[in-house]
Amino acid sequence: MQLREWEDLPVEMRTEKVRRYYRILKRKRGSLIYKRTFDIVASSAMAILLLPVFAVISVLIVLDSAGGVFYRQVRVTQYGKRFRIVKFRTMTAGADRAGPQVTVGHDRRVTRVGGFLRRYRLDELPQLFNILTGDMTFVGTRPEVPKYVEKYTEEMRATLLLPAGVTSRASIYYKDEADLLEECEDPERVYVERILPGKMKYNLESLRRFGLMEDLKVMALTVREVFGKEG
Repeated sequence: MQLREWEDLPVEMRTEKVRRYYRILKRKRGSLIYKRTFDIVASSAMAILLLPVFAVISVLIVLDSAGGVFYRQVRVTQYGKRFRIVKFRTMTAGADRAGPQVTVGHDRRVTRVGGFLRRYRLDELPQLFNILTGDMTFVGTRPEVPKYVEKYTEEMRATLLLPAGVTSRASIYYKDEADLLEECEDPERVYVERILPGKMKYNLESLRRFGLMEDLKVMALTVREVFGKEG
């Protein structure tokens, strides 16, 4: 994993607020290489070992509700590149056209099997293949849909210096995001105006603390959180 030269960044990212974070990452070129190496080795090994789990989940999804096994959606990753994130389908077919793009607590669009997969984050296992292609990394800012990225401030765009992540401190601390949005009349507005800025504070702090050991800590915290222990 390498950083582009400053002059090669998208124009909208070449601001002084982004430059502060760019300089931090530029000094950690070794950590960037280690991060990508870890991503390739770990995601390859996990994809092979978890093939039986993939098969079982696929069967359960098919038996539970009509629709495909996988869900694909356009998200934004490093340097503003758009890609298709892959997840196990946890909602009824066409759910993204029948409601907001953020999920609220007790969302009726979530299937029975989907609720279980979301609880233990098993729906995100297919993102191992997004990691292998380089569109994602294990630890980094969660990828947003384009319309939310358009709401980013200049400083928030610094999170696009690195690939989007499967997990992060922000996703851990905001694990109850759906419950927070459940009672809102306009969940998408609340997400953009209140939750997104809060998550971004953690994401930007993670850029300042960037390093492989920090990534391993976040991965350990994620595992602990998934299995219900207080962080």
